[in-house]
Amino acid sequence: MLYLTEADVARVLTMDLALDAVSAAFRKLALEEAVNNPRQRCQTDHVMLHVLPAAAKTLGALGFKAYTTSKAGAQFHVTLFDPKQGGITAIIEADVLGQYRTGAASGVATKKLARADASTVGLFGTGKQARTQLLAVCKVRPVKKAFVYGRDAERRKTFSAQLEKETGVEVVPVEKPEEAAKGLDIVITATAAREPVLLGEWVSEGQHLNVIGSNMNTKTETDVEVFRRTRVVTVDSKDQAKMEAGDFVEPLKVGALQWGNVLELAPMLVGRYPGRESSQDVTLFKSLGLGIEDIALAVKVVELAKQQGLGKQLLV
Repeated sequence: MLYLTEADVARVLTMDLALDAVSAAFRKLALEEAVNNPRQRCQTDHVMLHVLPAAAKTLGALGFKAYTTSKAGAQFHVTLFDPKQGGITAIIEADVLGQYRTGAASGVATKKLARADASTVGLFGTGKQARTQLLAVCKVRPVKKAFVYGRDAERRKTFSAQLEKETGVEVVPVEKPEEAAKGLDIVITATAAREPVLLGEWVSEGQHLNVIGSNMNTKTETDVEVFRRTRVVTVDSKDQAKMEAGDFVEPLKVGALQWGNVLELAPMLVGRYPGRESSQDVTLFKSLGLGIEDIALAVKVVELAKQQGLGKQLLV
């Protein structure tokens, strides 16, 4: 069994690799060549355990991501199994991997739904997930300028400088949240907020929105008006969204959104749904994070790690 540390993963993982792996995972779901089970949770008084199992035989992938969250922080691992024999083949420390797969999911959705000429981005959030969101959209659209809002002025300044170096795109820290939304082509929310950070009054024709921060029914980054202005609403998993999409709770309650109008991204990628139909449409991707994304990317990371002689072999 191969054990990979975060440092091992970081040596081989790129956003291009993540985009390819996550795109393949969605296509396998659409073709019914993969199975993704929604996240399951249980907890003690102090720690919550989250488990995301999935399988895709034609990707050679079978496994799960498991992580714990507590006041002390979070710990992430992906475990892979031999899809024919059943033995454990690898355990991968998966914090960095998770950041890249979440960014890549938004990248895949942006490539499908954003206008082809989208060149400006607004980003809410200055954390690790916000970083990979911007890395991903810059790979799939000709982004020229990004505007970043976070509550801490010094942090957003530092974050913007770092991302400008990483992307080669002009990244501007802004003082007001609406400056990261109004009139921009792509808007991303990647925060830990429990109350809306993106207001519908800031949403304009033609925008694409990636809403990725909440995977709990008690948290939302968007208000109801966002959904009143959105024509196409997509999710990575409808089953999981019914359990976790806090952004949908109030819009569903007041009739601004109906489940029948929520589309899954995977079948859209293979042409079963049209997606954006005009340059004026507002499109939205609600990302929750799927186990199939984790294991599809983990398989690729393990392949490259073996080629480079990384990791440790453990007896089990």
